[in-house]
Amino acid sequence: TRLGKGKHLERITSVGPRPTGSPENEVLTVNFLLEQIEHIKADSASGPNSVTVDVQRPTGSFSIDFLGGFTSYYDRVSNIAVRLEPKAGAQHLMLANCHFDSVANSPGASDDAVSCAVMLEVLHSLANLSTPLRHGVVFLFNGAEENVLQASHGFITQHPWAKQVRAFINLEAAGVGGKEVVFQTGPENPWLVQAYVHAAKHPFASVVGQEVFQSGVIPSDTDFRIYRDFGNIPGIDLAFIENGFLYHTKYDTSDRILTDSIQRAGDNILAVLKHLVMSEELADSSEYRHGNMVFFDLLGMVVVAYPARVGTIINYMTAMATFLYLFKKCSHPRGRYMKELAYATAVVILSWLVTLLTVLIIALVRRGLFLADLVCLFLLQGVRRLEVGELYFDVSLLLWCGALVYLTANGLCSAYVPMLMVAFPLTTKLLLAREFKLRGASIKYSVLYQLGLALPYVHFMFLIWVVFEIFTPILGRSGTEIPPDVVLATLVTLTTLFLSSFFLHFIYLARSTKWLLAGLGTVFTVFLVLVLCGMFFPYTADPSGPRPKRVFLQHTTRTFHGLDGQVKSRDSGLWINSFDYTGMQHITPIIPEINDTIRTSCQEDRPFCGYPWFLPVKFLVKKNWYLPAPEVFPKSPIEFQVLSKEQTKWGTVKITFEVKGPSHMSLYLRPHQGASLSSWSFGDGVPQYHLAGEYFIFYSHGLDAPAWNFWFEIQDPSGPEGMISVAISSHYFFGEDQRTVQLEDMLQRFPKWAFPSSWVSTYHMYRY
Repeated sequence: TRLGKGKHLERITSVGPRPTGSPENEVLTVNFLLEQIEHIKADSASGPNSVTVDVQRPTGSFSIDFLGGFTSYYDRVSNIAVRLEPKAGAQHLMLANCHFDSVANSPGASDDAVSCAVMLEVLHSLANLSTPLRHGVVFLFNGAEENVLQASHGFITQHPWAKQVRAFINLEAAGVGGKEVVFQTGPENPWLVQAYVHAAKHPFASVVGQEVFQSGVIPSDTDFRIYRDFGNIPGIDLAFIENGFLYHTKYDTSDRILTDSIQRAGDNILAVLKHLVMSEELADSSEYRHGNMVFFDLLGMVVVAYPARVGTIINYMTAMATFLYLFKKCSHPRGRYMKELAYATAVVILSWLVTLLTVLIIALVRRGLFLADLVCLFLLQGVRRLEVGELYFDVSLLLWCGALVYLTANGLCSAYVPMLMVAFPLTTKLLLAREFKLRGASIKYSVLYQLGLALPYVHFMFLIWVVFEIFTPILGRSGTEIPPDVVLATLVTLTTLFLSSFFLHFIYLARSTKWLLAGLGTVFTVFLVLVLCGMFFPYTADPSGPRPKRVFLQHTTRTFHGLDGQVKSRDSGLWINSFDYTGMQHITPIIPEINDTIRTSCQEDRPFCGYPWFLPVKFLVKKNWYLPAPEVFPKSPIEFQVLSKEQTKWGTVKITFEVKGPSHMSLYLRPHQGASLSSWSFGDGVPQYHLAGEYFIFYSHGLDAPAWNFWFEIQDPSGPEGMISVAISSHYFFGEDQRTVQLEDMLQRFPKWAFPSSWVSTYHMYRY
């Protein structure tokens, strides 16, 4: 119900941020969810289906190739698993997954409390059905997703119900509200896409999004990866994508998520889950496994889906028709069409390259938008307008056809986009050939031509909107090394070139291009002046649509020990990271102390440059600032000790450690020159993901976790500098240890358009 989902969301977010290990996450939210589940269980007790609840506190470890690759270790994190099945039992299970934890300093309404609220209502609806389910469904409310997918790993690799799971639906967020989009499916198992197409009431899906996300260009990941890679089960990944500027910030609050968004998500999830648990495919999903699907929706009204092998046939048939059309023109006995087509294609490609190169050099979003058109128009002045119009249409057809063949040959389902951009214009042109020959560019021809292009163009523009909706906010949190102006300028330029391709056919049919050239030149000049004058400030604190600058501040104390175990140096300060390309250039005029004189440099002989990286993102965030500050004294300080150090029979040195500390810690290992790690107690026992000579182990725990014990073996080079440098950082994301006076004072000085996420940390380095 609308009321139920809204109340659930408000209750979950009312406790504030919910980092793993915090009482807000492990006690308050867990208790609330259990209370609601017990109500559902009681309400449905007389029905044909049964509800079983299990609270899991798994401990485990795994390695993952995300952010360059690192190893994760978790201890007693929280999972609430609810099994709904016929009272006679079920052999096959569907899994629905959400996470109720959040990042530090964010209420996490969209990421991912709203999904858990939706799942509670879907559970209530299915549990109260008057007919028994054909298969069972597990609703997993996991409490450690923001800790890089730990709780889902604990469930799928350790829970006894996991062996019966045949497929899953994962509910996520990359923005705040809007429509939830299907952006990943599979691997393979086309029956899952068909189930979504058949059942979803408000479909929103794109195989383009799937292939872009799985290419790795988006620095994010979801529990989908864990279920796919460690559970070997197929699934559907859905996420809210609108207004990603608020994602993982203090603005991600329940009041910003419209009731209609929640209702739409609930309608879709309930319908798809109900369809799947009643389906034949779930019982023997391996029989339906093979093959991929091409799928896309038309303005959210209907989803088109067909097997990828069928798509390949359609694509090559479209390409063949195009080549036959062009070959017929080129084979005319008296014509020089092939030479003219080659010349025109070269001119167009040259104009595109000039445009793109200009934009990349200037690196401003709107400066090169119309340059391609201007170049083409100037180069083709004096040629008969009807011939140029016809020629430019064929050039566009040829280039789109080239893209179609290339994408299809590489097995990409996204090839359906150039297929549409070839099939519809070609068909329209052939149908209107007589009209064009008799009357030229008449009004009737123009109207019919544009109607013929309407479907592919509207769909393509919709895809472009999705791309910008996702990528623009992401560029505000992609680190200091990726210039967003260059990326966005490239996207805008390519979009304009692609969209203008078949419509420039009209430009060349115009009786005069003078006014057109003047208009394009004016727009070009106006935007050039506006951007040069700095009219577009990237941040705002406007409550109706904030776009905050993201800054991470850690009040940290660093301690460095030598080979003899003695402290060699110690310092303290506010370590500041900017998560966008502008660094501190907009902050320095407001807080003068944060300037380039306190910029840090990487000390290569220290693990991870000697700073307390929470995640291994130093390759993304190379601009950092370190402002001296008093030492920090957490009330729960880290305790780090060597339990044993021994020589093995096979010639390695085995060192065993014990650590006691807060819920979040990061371990860094840097073998010295000539030394190498041979085995360790993490994951499958084989050290993985050697990051420029370093290893990163991410650790977190829930409540009442014991001391963290681990070991590694290292080949001893017997060098004067020792075998290995070991460092550990502690991160205090909640409670009284999270804040200091100096940190609070600095936070008050930041402008309203900034979102400084802050906490206390320590860094200890040892050499052995």
